Amino acid sequence: MDKYSKNHRAKSGKYLTFMLDSEFYSVQVLQVQEIIRLSPITSVPRMPVYVKGVLNLRGKIIPIIDLRDRFSMPILKDVVDERRCIVVSQYKNSENSCALMGMIVDSVMDVTQFLDSDIEATPDFGSTLDIKYIIGMAKQQGAVYTLLDLDKLLNIELNFDAQIDDLSMT
Repeated sequence: MDKYSKNHRAKSGKYLTFMLDSEFYSVQVLQVQEIIRLSPITSVPRMPVYVKGVLNLRGKIIPIIDLRDRFSMPILKDVVDERRCIVVSQYKNSENSCALMGMIVDSVMDVTQFLDSDIEATPDFGSTLDIKYIIGMAKQQGAVYTLLDLDKLLNIELNFDAQIDDLSMT
């Protein structure tokens, strides 16, 4: 078992399944607040490339990230795809309180029930790769699903001092 297996393992239950490219990803359905159409997003300066900005969702401002950018996947430039949407999810932030964030995904598939027998521990990818946000892999009907830990995936540490230092050196 890898170093995360004891405390970092997916549990059986219902998961929202979505796609990025041709890959399946899943998050616990209890953390999903809603799924909305892709809407205009207000950009915020000096954010990482995957932070697209904020969205006013019925009077509440929520940050929006693009999971393609977050996972360093090729970006869909100038492609209008009606299936792309925002999955608004709850997660525990660094202060251990609940927060909301929207994740742009290529398409939402369905809610899938994964049993313990469907779920395997995260494979060992070596010590240099950051896989702390992957809590397991599920297999069902010949497909493999990457199970994501939103509490770890959505906690974004921004280091503005380092960015200012980088700017002053150029």
